Amino acid sequence: MTEHQTEDTDVTTPEAELETVETEAVETEAVEADAPEVEATEAEATEGEATEAEADTAADEAGDADEAEVEATPVVRHTLNAGAHHLAQTVGRRKQAIVRVRLLPGTGKFTLNGKSMDDYFPNKVHQQLIREPLVTTEKPETFDVIATLRGGGTTGQAGALRLAIARALIAVDSEDRPVLKKAGFLTRDPRVKERKKYGLKKARKAPQYSKR
Repeated sequence: MTEHQTEDTDVTTPEAELETVETEAVETEAVEADAPEVEATEAEATEGEATEAEADTAADEAGDADEAEVEATPVVRHTLNAGAHHLAQTVGRRKQAIVRVRLLPGTGKFTLNGKSMDDYFPNKVHQQLIREPLVTTEKPETFDVIATLRGGGTTGQAGALRLAIARALIAVDSEDRPVLKKAGFLTRDPRVKERKKYGLKKARKAPQYSKR
């Protein structure tokens, strides 16, 4: 009996085989059911990465567009009208000096009585004084200045030239007036040398008094 029992335990019945097949089928279905979830998770991750990449690309394009707009800011360049020889012509005075200025579109070149700025005004202080209106309005290399100077001395002519340039800038663009006015470049300096009086050595200097 013992041998028969042993042989019976090793033999598989059809019912056992069916149970084994059903178990394998259930496990297979469970694996297949889990697979779409994994694939869906991977797809979502891929879509998230693609969305982030698109957002980065859009941000870069927006930044490039902003830079392009900044770089594309136009520089105002004035041009002469048909038949015109200059943009503006003005007069400036200081002490005994009288200066007539013509403003032309250019690169900041000065022609003073046919000479350059360095030749006519070798003093750097005078050169800085003359360029102040152009520097204040941020147009140091926008116009060429042609001036005729007469009378007075070097300092008087420099002050008269500055006033004439400031007036010419306003004639070209009236929006520059508040800035130039605040800086004091439109005020004509009224100080002149006082005239000599009869009986005096100078305007106020009198000869030494002597009692005897």
